[in-house]
Amino acid sequence: MQTLGIGADITECGRIARMLEQHRKSFTCRVFTERENDYCVGKQEISHYAGRWAAKEAIFKALDTGWLKGTSWRDIEILNAPNGKPYVVLSGGMAEIAQKKKIKEVQISISHCKSHAVAFAVAFGEG
Repeated sequence: MQTLGIGADITECGRIARMLEQHRKSFTCRVFTERENDYCVGKQEISHYAGRWAAKEAIFKALDTGWLKGTSWRDIEILNAPNGKPYVVLSGGMAEIAQKKKIKEVQISISHCKSHAVAFAVAFGEG
């Protein structure tokens, strides 16, 4: 497989904290899947939400999509393997885009501290 795209994003945790404070239910339901919400709630919530936000932004960049009609935040799901390593599940419009671009896998790395979260995504496939 070869690298078909890369993306990176950095997010201020304070911005995500404000969104959670002001619009928690609508924000979390619009952007994150049920499994992502289950993972984030109750433990370093702001950092985990910010990390997943940054990861989704990085994936949009790696797939070179921008905001296209027929795609949504929830078409990208960031889950964790038993060892803690994050992995990507694409569905809906994002899965269709990946298929058209012959992208077979997107790998993600996420890091966060109190003030920022950063993510880096690499799309692999048969270009």
